[in-house]
Amino acid sequence: MKIIVLGSIAFTLGLSAAANAQSVSPAQFVSKAGASDKFEIESAKLETTSANPDLAKFANQMITDHTKSTQMVKQAATADKLTPKPSMLSAKQRKDLAALRAAKGKARDTLYVSQQKLAHTEALNLMQTYASSGTATNLKDAAGQIVPVVQMHKDMIDKM
Repeated sequence: MKIIVLGSIAFTLGLSAAANAQSVSPAQFVSKAGASDKFEIESAKLETTSANPDLAKFANQMITDHTKSTQMVKQAATADKLTPKPSMLSAKQRKDLAALRAAKGKARDTLYVSQQKLAHTEALNLMQTYASSGTATNLKDAAGQIVPVVQMHKDMIDKM
């Protein structure tokens, strides 16, 4: 009985997540992608001086790649006749960034890795979902081009 109930809950949650992801409008996608990139760039700026050279290198790559993906999304949004608004961090992202600023040394490195694992999982889900079911053609194409970059980042951070 427990297996059936748990299976039903998991199935319902899966449907809910899929329905929620599919219902992202072009404007919501631009907003979420912008917030994701902004969080990754701002948090990476704190890690460029990490004593861990692999982490510092990763952070520098995050700044470069997420600056580029922000530009790609903005250009695609404009081509789709949308006016992108300035990126705003979510309350959770602001809280995570504050915690990262407060941490020092290895504690900061550990927190950064943990935050980036989750951030890249969420970003990958957003990009994959919009690439497969988005409604704005240029944004859909941009998301599809960004997917392999975010997947590479996720693979890199998962190894740290």
